[in-house]
Amino acid sequence: MIKYDFKTFANIDGVNNYKEYFSKIKEKFDNGTGGEIFTDVYKCTSKSVLEKIKKVSKYIRNNCDVFLVIGVGGSYHGSKAVIDMFTNHYKKDIEIIYTGYSMNSSNLSELLDYIKDKNLIVNVISKSGNTLEVNFAFSKVLELMKSKYDSKELRKRIIITTNKKTGKLLSIAKKNNYMKFYIPDVSGRYSCLTPAGLLPICVAGINVDMLISGYIEAKSDIDKCILYATIRHLLYKKGKKIEAFTVYDEKLLSFNDWLKQLFAETQGKKKGGILPISVFNTRDMHSLGQYFTEGEEIVFSTVINIVNNKDIKIKDKSLNKINNIALLSIAKSYNMPSIIINMDKLNEKNIGSLLYFFMVSAAIGGYLMGVNPYNQLGVNSYKRIMKENLNGKYKR
Repeated sequence: MIKYDFKTFANIDGVNNYKEYFSKIKEKFDNGTGGEIFTDVYKCTSKSVLEKIKKVSKYIRNNCDVFLVIGVGGSYHGSKAVIDMFTNHYKKDIEIIYTGYSMNSSNLSELLDYIKDKNLIVNVISKSGNTLEVNFAFSKVLELMKSKYDSKELRKRIIITTNKKTGKLLSIAKKNNYMKFYIPDVSGRYSCLTPAGLLPICVAGINVDMLISGYIEAKSDIDKCILYATIRHLLYKKGKKIEAFTVYDEKLLSFNDWLKQLFAETQGKKKGGILPISVFNTRDMHSLGQYFTEGEEIVFSTVINIVNNKDIKIKDKSLNKINNIALLSIAKSYNMPSIIINMDKLNEKNIGSLLYFFMVSAAIGGYLMGVNPYNQLGVNSYKRIMKENLNGKYKR
């Protein structure tokens, strides 16, 4: 169960002025009149494709030491966020390594050295099939794999997830008869419950059926998405330009990274939008906490909390209870509004619901700002300039 507290530390006037807009928003998402295909899991990933994902994930778990996922942006953040939540950091059933999210040569060099003697299966993910970081990393990984496996074995060990129409990755997959999964026509940040996210999540041993169940169940709670989006919008109009996504459990840090992409790419347009940042407490109370308490009043926070974590007692005191007390104490001490989201426990169903809540809220926030929630022209501009520079054609 998830409880959304929009009032205790963030009682905002003006929400009622948007009541007439609520029904229009509901209708838009019910009818899928914008880019809302992501709200229907089975339009993005049919039940037959989901069964194929489950089957392939079992093969992967039984036939490799390392499952290497090559992706960046939406091809990376969503699945990693979910996997990190449900993976024991110190003891893993299967080693899942992500790469292709930067062009750092030392990191890639160390990775290639580490995996050269490992039994590998690789999943390359890019919606366009032409992403620079992904293709650079894949070219080196493929070179390594060709030195280890023959072409027949490679067809069992390379999986390409991309669009079904065009792109370099699609050409490689077709030419070599590599296994393929297709990403539907949704923006990458909304693709967590498409094959781009579901295959790695399934390989990690996470219950995707419960994840999807929570996602679908949350659709009946769209009022909360609209309310959250409206509160954010009103706070922004009052000068709150920064949103601190705040967590109290390391397992949610990658989720914060996904939230940063989701909201920055969705609403950071036309010289406006709220800047999302990631905060981990109580660690960051010893650094950012100073600014939040006494700094400029341009920040508000959205706190995501797991109420009932696995507990440890120190001198007969519950560390989990102390952590929850710290959350309330910090929210009270902050010189800012705070929205509190409490999960009774960390499970797949709750996380499925949160995925829906934040994706829909982000899209609604885009509509409130008068921007297209589903494009990201700012990201594309760097790619264009980068390609021109690589070809020696770009002039400032």
